[in-house]
Amino acid sequence: MKPAPPYPRWAPWFFTAPFLVLFGVFTLWPLAQSLVLALQQTFGPKRTVFVGLGNFEFLLRDPLFWHAMRNTAFYALGAVAIQLPVALGLALLLNRPKLRGRACFRLIFFAPSLVGLVFVGVIFTLLFQKRTGLINAGLHALWRGWDPEFAWLDQHVMPALIVASVWLYAGFNMIYFLAALQNVNRELLDAASIDGADPWARFRHIVMPEIRPVAGFVVLLSVIGSFQLFELPWVLLNNSAGPGDRGLTVVMYLYQTGFLTGDLGYASAIGWVLGLLLTGVAFVQARLARAEVP
Repeated sequence: MKPAPPYPRWAPWFFTAPFLVLFGVFTLWPLAQSLVLALQQTFGPKRTVFVGLGNFEFLLRDPLFWHAMRNTAFYALGAVAIQLPVALGLALLLNRPKLRGRACFRLIFFAPSLVGLVFVGVIFTLLFQKRTGLINAGLHALWRGWDPEFAWLDQHVMPALIVASVWLYAGFNMIYFLAALQNVNRELLDAASIDGADPWARFRHIVMPEIRPVAGFVVLLSVIGSFQLFELPWVLLNNSAGPGDRGLTVVMYLYQTGFLTGDLGYASAIGWVLGLLLTGVAFVQARLARAEVP
């Protein structure tokens, strides 16, 4: 005869019940409702018409959706191609043992990520102002041929957003790279240095393979965060998508469709397409990371 367990069989369910209830109420139920809503066309909060896959069919030929997707992809590419090398460079600089004031510099570079997105939008709105903005005034002082009336936010919205995101998130991603660099085997670096390897060879053949998993994770976070861009351009462009919808992102288009136009069904379809896209990106990144493991 087997001895009775020291605890009732229902004990695990009792302790996990709060999480399961909260997960079901605030995650599974809203997801199911949004999927049902994506199959409907809504006219205000009370009137709905079942359209099946009509929202998704319209999305495929919606020029505004693809315009928003191109803008968001351009921003994501800039975030990965500019922001991450800056973050890695800062981490390499602050990982030097002989650098004085390393703790102070780490705080300085990380501090912008503690500032709210709305506050950052207000700051860069002032920085990109015509004539009185610090960026135009500084460029005009350095180069007299620069037009101080240059309208950054009217002509080059996405580059302006990339500049703001580099200032905001480079220090945050620097922390990930710094943690990875501190786990690199110092004995391998010392042995390579003794064998005559230059700094670039040590970085390429020792450091990069060691920090590759963290780099892949940071790239994934940056891409997902880029495709969720909303607050920064919304505040920066004064609650709009800017002239010619140059600042329109996918999430901003979702917000305009659902809460300004009132078609929550089409907005749900946009949200599901975006969610599936990001799931695909995460899946590809996971497969690539698994393939790199020997």
